[in-house]
Amino acid sequence: MQPILNWRIMRRMILIAFLSLVAFVGLRADDVRYLTTAQFSERVFDYKNNKDWKFKGDKPCVIDFYTTWCGPCKRLAPIMEELSQTYCDQVVFYKVDTERERELAYLFGINSIPQVLYIPMEGKPMLLQGLYPKENIVQIIEEFLLKKD
Repeated sequence: MQPILNWRIMRRMILIAFLSLVAFVGLRADDVRYLTTAQFSERVFDYKNNKDWKFKGDKPCVIDFYTTWCGPCKRLAPIMEELSQTYCDQVVFYKVDTERERELAYLFGINSIPQVLYIPMEGKPMLLQGLYPKENIVQIIEEFLLKKD
């Protein structure tokens, strides 16, 4: 009887440790968030009711326009995920599936992918086409979004 009791206690302790670890990892930073057209209007810019650009967010943001079948988009995804962890307190990272959110893709003239929209707190956003190295993306975030020299 004694070994069964110890195994039950040990299983319970392992489960508690695992759940604690999962909860801790889940709270450590923001991941890249998927953005719909409706959420874009709520969180970024209400293009239906405003003609002039007025960013609604409380942090600068990066929006990655992609599709699931795009090779360069797949190579960009882990870079964006890593940067979302690095800049979690300073920048919000979004992804927009151009095949699902056609209206939003049309709004920005997305005709090839990947394209990344960088939106500072003040001023106009910058849209760049193609797959850039991580170092270039970091430079854009630092100099354009966070205004660091």
